[in-house]
Amino acid sequence: MRIDQFLSVSRLIKRRTQAKLACDKGLIYLDGVKAKPSKEIKAGQKVILNLARKKIELEVLKLPSRGLRKDEVRELYRILSEEEKKEDRFFEK
Repeated sequence: MRIDQFLSVSRLIKRRTQAKLACDKGLIYLDGVKAKPSKEIKAGQKVILNLARKKIELEVLKLPSRGLRKDEVRELYRILSEEEKKEDRFFEK
């Protein structure tokens, strides 16, 4: 399964096109290497998402074989670390 598709199906990123853009901008890493949207992902691999407000590191546990309900997607991955990014307070006084 492609990484952009996995990020969409697992609901880590809302839409596949947004996942593709994040990969193109270099915000997604697969096993420590910047991932292209078409990169194939497998169970056991580690993914890092550098999103706007947080950085998430996770391990892929399994790949979906069909569409999943919202409560089933947490079985696809395990979050290893999650950190909030500080807001830019440049304009505050």
